[in-house]
Order: sequence, then structure tokens, then C-alpha cells
Amino acid sequence: MADPHRKRPALQVVREGNPGKRPVKAGVVVPPGDLAEPDWREVFPASKNRSIRGENIRARNVARREWRRVVPVLTKTAGLGDVDEALVRDYCVCVARLDQCERAISRDGLLMAGERGWQKHGATTIASAYRAQLKVYVRELGLSPSARAGIKPPGDDDGDDDPFD
Repeated sequence: MADPHRKRPALQVVREGNPGKRPVKAGVVVPPGDLAEPDWREVFPASKNRSIRGENIRARNVARREWRRVVPVLTKTAGLGDVDEALVRDYCVCVARLDQCERAISRDGLLMAGERGWQKHGATTIASAYRAQLKVYVRELGLSPSARAGIKPPGDDDGDDDPFD
């Protein structure tokens, strides 16, 4: 069953029909910006430790690939502007860190021997936190269909009917 509290995306309403004949709201239009890709070497710096160096190189590549996948789409469809640069950067870092956690879990296993016996891998807790944050970023950036439906265009409300004006 669909979530009753989330609005359906405009394209889904058009495709499935609009029996209530309610107006279909378009998404927010932001002045387009020319976002410059961050220098991922600053975010994931080189290290003297070989294993950390390798993980940071992979994290740079994952973040770069995600930036190049998401930014062109969001610029054209959601009107990604200059004000969204930090949010998109953090989203890409979150994806890269989640990738690091999943690789650590795959490499070391879900359980590790600890002081008191077998314990869950610490990366599982970190991955859970990054997944929760990723969910917020997906919602904020409108990367899911239901998120795109919840974005209201500016100047949408009528000031004439408001008794508090």
C-alpha cells in the first residue's frame, strides 16, 4: 500500500488519472547554477597509511562518479542552483562513506571477535547512520518520485483568501 501522507508525483497523477480534478502542482524552479565539482582530494586526503590511502582513493572515485551522475540530471529536472552545491557535495560524501562501510563489512564480516566474544561490526552502526542521512538527502534533493511531488513552487499561495494578512 502506498504511503497516504506523501503526494504522488505530478507525472504519476497524469498517467493514472486525476478523478478529483484537483490542480496538478509543478515542482519548484530555481535559477540554474553552474556547479563546479569539488576537489575530492581535499575531502578524502592522502594518507601515509596504505589501507586508508586506498580507501580514500576509492571514496574519491565513488563521490566523483555520483556527482557526475546526479548533478546534470538535477540541474535540468529540478533546477539545481548554486545554493545547492554544499548539499549535493555532502550527499556525494555520504554515498562514498556508505560504500566504505559496506566494503568493510564485506571484507571483515558482520561479526567480529571482541573483548566479550562475538560482536557486530562497528561499520554496521555507521552504515545505518549514513543510510538515515542519505534518506534525508534524497528527500531534500528530490531524488525520489514522492520527494519531487512534495516540493511546492514559490508564490503558490493566494494572499487574497488569508484572513491574517
